[in-house]
Amino acid sequence: MECVFGLVGSDFVIVVADASAVNSILVHKTNEDKIMKLDSHKLIAASGESGDRVQFTEFIQKNVALYHFRNGIPLTTAAAANFTRGELATALRKNPYMVNILLAGFDRETGPSLYYIDYIATLHKVDKGAFGYGSFFCLSMMDRHYHSGMSVEEAVELVDKCIMEIRSRLVVAPPNFVIKIIDRDGAREYAWRESVKDTPAAQPEGLAV
Repeated sequence: MECVFGLVGSDFVIVVADASAVNSILVHKTNEDKIMKLDSHKLIAASGESGDRVQFTEFIQKNVALYHFRNGIPLTTAAAANFTRGELATALRKNPYMVNILLAGFDRETGPSLYYIDYIATLHKVDKGAFGYGSFFCLSMMDRHYHSGMSVEEAVELVDKCIMEIRSRLVVAPPNFVIKIIDRDGAREYAWRESVKDTPAAQPEGLAV
């Protein structure tokens, strides 16, 4: 029951992802960070099969870093999105990745931007987007409450509304979410919304250190 969503504000992008790592009917952890930092001003949020999600996002991250290392300049957000789309399209005809992506970034020339890339290599620049079962509720909430030029406070309030809607309406709702933001100061973690905290397993008394 994954959920990844994001929206573009006045001079920033905010991206949110659930933090559940699941397999079939089992929950392995509830603090999985599904939003990876590509460079100082780009984030990639992904949903899909765990192996594909981790492998593909790391592959994109390392290639973005390699381009910067070789050429001395970073890729723009649009260039990174098109590169990601190209790799998904190539893999689609060989061994496809079951991964859906929101790629967000901030460029000094063009400002904030958000790109929607699905597993069949569809690419769109959007103001708001979502993937997963939670997208049924997120998209309707954002259609109702989103407007261009939102402040950070307004965007976070809308994000919280989306999270509350997912938790109250989805039959198996992820308990925890991570919120990250990108603006002219860079990409950073903004907050967590947690209703369940992972605790370390208790050790038998005889094995206590």
